[in-house]
Amino acid sequence: MRRTAPEGHGPVRFGPPLPEDGLPVLPELSAVLAAAASRGSHEPVGGGRALREAACGHWGRRGLHCDPDRVAAAPGSPALLLALTAALGGDVLVPRPCAAWWAPYARLLGRPVFHVPTPPESGGVPDPYALLETVRRVRAEGGDPRLLVLSVADDPTATVAPPELLHETVEAAQGEGLHLVSDETWRDTLHDPHDTVLLSPAEMVPDRVTVVTDLAGALLPPGWPAAVARFPAGEDGAGLHARVLDILTALDARVAAPIAAAAGYALGEPEAVTARVAATVRLHALLAAEAHAAVVAAGALARPPRSGRHLYVDLAPLRPALTAYGVGDAQELEDFLGARLGMPAPGGHRFGDDLEAPRVRLSTGALVAGSDTERAECLTSPTPLELPQVHRALSRLRSVFDDIRDEARRWEPPR
Repeated sequence: MRRTAPEGHGPVRFGPPLPEDGLPVLPELSAVLAAAASRGSHEPVGGGRALREAACGHWGRRGLHCDPDRVAAAPGSPALLLALTAALGGDVLVPRPCAAWWAPYARLLGRPVFHVPTPPESGGVPDPYALLETVRRVRAEGGDPRLLVLSVADDPTATVAPPELLHETVEAAQGEGLHLVSDETWRDTLHDPHDTVLLSPAEMVPDRVTVVTDLAGALLPPGWPAAVARFPAGEDGAGLHARVLDILTALDARVAAPIAAAAGYALGEPEAVTARVAATVRLHALLAAEAHAAVVAAGALARPPRSGRHLYVDLAPLRPALTAYGVGDAQELEDFLGARLGMPAPGGHRFGDDLEAPRVRLSTGALVAGSDTERAECLTSPTPLELPQVHRALSRLRSVFDDIRDEARRWEPPR
């Protein structure tokens, strides 16, 4: 993650990567990759038939039926979003805050990006009334909004948008003729799937939604880049799929054959993969809940994390202490917390929030430390938070935030 320019905190050009799980690679995945290592070629542009059929099976088990001819694979979701943005044309709308990698690809193409506020209860999905007002304003100023990118299970906020909000926002977007890209990278990382309802926009508006899933969210290590996109049925979806394949061809954005073999295996969801996903989600749900309790106890604000391997923290109530530490904006807060926590703490400005707002995303993967054996033990231990390496990491997190709280109290006016 490259720092912004030191003079005046210039434009943020590179955002942080997806939060990692901090765990060793699943042995069965390594074996599949190793068995395919002698295949030195790439997959065809858009992915081979076996990979696309595996993706269809994955979505079908989630109620999103599709045809392999309406699926495209690429080496990571950024390539797919870049191709979709180029193919659809027009201006791009995203929530505020949003995943750090969404906006740069539109700007790379010279497309304006407009951030739309999210409601208080969740991130990832814009407030429907704010969306309508933003579209009206952009068009009044001569703009041409065509694409809305959203995520029901969200990075950076780790929230899951309620179905009623999603329905209102999708209705508003449909009424304005917007195409939706639903980033569903984190949909399989719900901390409490029995108490959390996740609905895909593609279930509501099948002919106006393209679903993008980066397999680094739940199925593959982030260093093995692979992502899949599900295009709508109908003529419009066929045309969009064809244009995206043309752009991926121009970019030579093809998945390496060994990675494709591992991706196809993971998408098939054999028992080894489903067991690892479930264990990983349980571990990171515990870590996220503990981290959330620590930052809230210190006086910071954070929505309870419901998915993923991260949480989004607002330190505005602790601003007097931050000022005393010489922290005046999100970039300085990123540097300050990163140094004290010994882990990345990217500021909210990297996710489209205001530079002046003291917000950061914390990743729970950084709390899983130690050797491969120690990290693997986190998955099998009945009390992973009590393991020495995890306990030390959580203690450091609490200590840093408690120090900020205590400093803030020093600056409170006497009562």
